[in-house]
Amino acid sequence: MKRRILVIEDDQDINKLVSMNLRDMNYEVESCDVGPRGLQMAMAGNFDLIVLDVMLPEMDGLEICMRLRSAQQLMPILMLTAKDSEADRVVGLEMGADDYITKPFSVRELQARVKAMLRRVEMLTKKPVDAEPESLCFGPLEIGIAKRQIMIDQQLVDLTSTEFDLLLYMARQPGLVFSRSQLLDKVWGYHHSGYEHTVNSHINRLRTKLEKDPSNPEYVLTVWGVGYKFADTNHSVGNI
Repeated sequence: MKRRILVIEDDQDINKLVSMNLRDMNYEVESCDVGPRGLQMAMAGNFDLIVLDVMLPEMDGLEICMRLRSAQQLMPILMLTAKDSEADRVVGLEMGADDYITKPFSVRELQARVKAMLRRVEMLTKKPVDAEPESLCFGPLEIGIAKRQIMIDQQLVDLTSTEFDLLLYMARQPGLVFSRSQLLDKVWGYHHSGYEHTVNSHINRLRTKLEKDPSNPEYVLTVWGVGYKFADTNHSVGNI
C-alpha cells in the first residue's frame, strides 16, 4: 500500500516540483496551496506525512501545525521555510513539527528527509520483538513501548511520534550520553551538519511535558559539552 503525502505549498513551482519528485518515489501525493483548505485536508485525509510551507495565504503553516497537534493528529510534519534564522526554525519545532528544511533546498535532500521520516513511521507499525518489554518504568514515569504512550502519576502525557522516539531511544540506555549528531542520526534517520538544533528543540519540548521543573530536569539531562542522557536511575519493566 502506497504511503500518502499531503503537500501544502502556495508557490506553484515548488508545489509541483515537490509533488512530482515524491510521486517519482512511488508515494501517493495530494497537494493544496491555501492554508484553511490544507488544514481541512490534513484533518480528514489520513496522510502518512505532511510537507508544510510556513508562509501560506489565509492561514500560515505554524497555525496549521499547532491546530493539527491540538487535535491529536500525530502524523510527521516536514516544514518548508524560506526563513533562515534560528529563531524562525525553532518556532516551527515548538509548534510540533518533526523536522524542517530551508529554501532553497535540493531535491535529493528533500527525498532523503521524507524517506527517513516515513521509515520511522514504518518502524512504529511493526510488532515489537519478543524480547522487548511492553513498558519501562522510572518512578512515576511509565513508557509504554507496546502502546506507545507515556504516563506520569497515571496521567497520560501527549507526545508527538518524534518526541516519543527520542525519549524511548535514550530511556532504553539510561546513563549513556548521546551527542546531538548521534540522536539526529538514530532518531531522525539522517546526519546533516547544521541541524543539531532540531534535537535541542525536541529536548526542550520533552522537558516541558515531562518534568516538574523543566529548568531542573530529573529525567532528560544535559551533559555539558557532549549532549544528553536519560537519568541513570532504578527502573523496571512490565506492562501498563
